[in-house]
Amino acid sequence: MPLQPIDPKLDSRVEHRSAVLNGCTYHYLYGLPPGRQFKATVFLIHGWPDLSLGWRYQIPLLLDMGFRVVAPDLMGFGGTDAPKAPPNPINLYGYKRASDDISELANQLGAQKIILGGHDWYGILGRKLTLYRHPELVSHVFSICTPYTAPHEDYISTEKLAQGPFPQLAYQIHLASGEVEKIVNSEQSIRQFLKGLYGAKGPNGEYAFDPKKGVLAENLPTIGESKLLNGETLDYYVKEYSRHGIHSTLNWYRTRKLNWEEDLALLDKKIITAPCLFIQATYDSVLTPGMAKGMDQKLPNLTRGEVAATHWALTQKPEEVNAIIKKWLQRQGFDNRSSL
Repeated sequence: MPLQPIDPKLDSRVEHRSAVLNGCTYHYLYGLPPGRQFKATVFLIHGWPDLSLGWRYQIPLLLDMGFRVVAPDLMGFGGTDAPKAPPNPINLYGYKRASDDISELANQLGAQKIILGGHDWYGILGRKLTLYRHPELVSHVFSICTPYTAPHEDYISTEKLAQGPFPQLAYQIHLASGEVEKIVNSEQSIRQFLKGLYGAKGPNGEYAFDPKKGVLAENLPTIGESKLLNGETLDYYVKEYSRHGIHSTLNWYRTRKLNWEEDLALLDKKIITAPCLFIQATYDSVLTPGMAKGMDQKLPNLTRGEVAATHWALTQKPEEVNAIIKKWLQRQGFDNRSSL
């Protein structure tokens, strides 16, 4: 019998918790396996525009395997604080600050080591945390869709990347521009936006999102139902995004130069020796398979997996994703006898 995803309303397998991390309050999902004895702690980091519940198909697998699971809403998302920047510094939405906050949450939960999983661009956080704290905290890393990019000495703007090798990253320019929050500014527009980002189309095949352009405002009113985000789960997402609006989540796309500046301290730490798993979604229109070439040189303990899915592999092909994660964890020695 396949594992049932976490119910957004009420599910006995997880608790909705909060913690103050370096001055900001975070919401996170917390789950213990049957018997409440766990072999290791897994942190799950969601992407954009997602929430901790984006891991709703993977959390049951990990609990069933005997892991403790912690899945936070990142800064600006869902039940976590969304400080305005300005007047607050934009580095609240940077990778180093996020790494510090994840580390602090692990400390508060008494986890001396964690396994860290990430999806979308926020899969980068798993690798960043290993660079900032490895091997003290992160023992293993797995990432869905997100290839590894080592810290580099020269700054490359999003505009330059989009004009050059990666035109599919031009959407990030639109997300950072301040224009999207003018479009997505009500509960109804948030609903249409989320449906569109999760694959729904209009009656004539209209898309709500184009990687080379961004959010297509003119198409949002026509968007129909999504197969990947609907029903009570969609209602939950709309409610959570309505807490702060979408502006705070877009701050993550305004920190590229800041992240580069903070990464300059890591130029001598480009190689990650911790065991890593990378799962490629073969039909991802943004994080394309070509972007993952050459990763093995910087990740000597890399295992690769692949699913025939779009960017939303976690919910589109959960059984396939789960099977790869499970097999990898078992190969790392996390069977019924192991502990960490």
